[in-house]
Amino acid sequence: MIRRVWEAIGAALRRFWEDVKASTDPSLLGVARFLGLLYGRIDTRLPIDQALRQSLRRRLPAHASWRHAFGGITYLFFIVLVVTGALLTFHYRPSAQEAYQSIQYIVAGVRLGWLVRDLHVWAANLIVLTALVHMARVFFEGTYKPPRETNWIAGLLLLFVVFAFGATGYLLPWDQWAYWTVTEGLDILARVPLIGAPVVELLRADPIVSGATLSRFFAVHVIILPWVAFSLLVLHFAMVRKHGIAPPKQPVPESRGVLFFPHHLLRSFMVSIAVLMVTITVAIFYPRQIGDPANPAAPPGVLISSWVGADVARALSYYLGPWGLSAFIVIGIGLALLPLFDRDPERSLRRHPGVTALGIAFFAGFVLAWVVGRQLRNMPPQTGNVPVQMPAATPGPPRAPNRATPAPARPDTAHPRRQP
Repeated sequence: MIRRVWEAIGAALRRFWEDVKASTDPSLLGVARFLGLLYGRIDTRLPIDQALRQSLRRRLPAHASWRHAFGGITYLFFIVLVVTGALLTFHYRPSAQEAYQSIQYIVAGVRLGWLVRDLHVWAANLIVLTALVHMARVFFEGTYKPPRETNWIAGLLLLFVVFAFGATGYLLPWDQWAYWTVTEGLDILARVPLIGAPVVELLRADPIVSGATLSRFFAVHVIILPWVAFSLLVLHFAMVRKHGIAPPKQPVPESRGVLFFPHHLLRSFMVSIAVLMVTITVAIFYPRQIGDPANPAAPPGVLISSWVGADVARALSYYLGPWGLSAFIVIGIGLALLPLFDRDPERSLRRHPGVTALGIAFFAGFVLAWVVGRQLRNMPPQTGNVPVQMPAATPGPPRAPNRATPAPARPDTAHPRRQP
């Protein structure tokens, strides 16, 4: 009797599973393909289980190796930023009166809030470096040329979107270091010819950096830029899937290639685990410290940066003057438009010294500016509109709480009378 019941249940489940497979559109596998969990085209004429098995059996070109992993690592950091950023917004208050206190509450009052915040900070730095390494590989291998020029332009636009994410998110802690670094950055940007002053006026929304600036930075950071990044990612991945991995410069003997499953998928999984472990480790041992509350009337004696892009912008301004950032932007635009002018199918950069010089100026110049900018600690004399007086944020504790101090009150109780 029990055996017949189990057989009936098993038969019903098998019929249900067959109905699910027959009624499910195989196009849904495109989501897994977009996330990098599948490779190759999806045969929508097959049932979903057969389409999945066929996709897993596809092979990658034999020359696909570990050096092709930096694009996936960059995408992994983007996912980390999205997840940690969403968690931080549960407790963050984007106002000059509550931003500093809400950051302290996240660090000391929310379980593992300090780890989520420092993961966000470190991922914002590491994504810049991995994106640059990925773009440098594509550039020096000459794979930006037709038919992959659209993918190259989308990739460079994504790099600039990453810079925009870091720049707009930098102000959100609303401490002295964040406030005055952004003030200095906007002063640098305002000196860029043609576009600098209008962009700064749009972002700052006040004569000086204020609560209105914080609101605009937050809106750009969590609403506008995510949609721009998502659109560019869809385009970028669609082009990668369409054209596949670029062939090597030198012809290689024909090979059947590498099975996507399990070889490449396992390799991607190993790289992802290693990257996450390193990021969590540095977030634990090297947290981003919190300075004193932002005070527009009193520049700090020491300005400590916590983002790669800020170091580069400061170095360009200190040592190259107002034209430093302008030159870097022009070089970046030149790289983005390079496929429009470099139509030669020859991929060896030895025959294109001008193109090589442009790439070296961008990638090596960025690394050099970063190294030099890390050493800068003083405030430049021309930064900010210090004579302008405005109320400072509600003072918090004189120092950032460490993980052993009692949790501060929630922002609601710390500031019962909120500004309208």
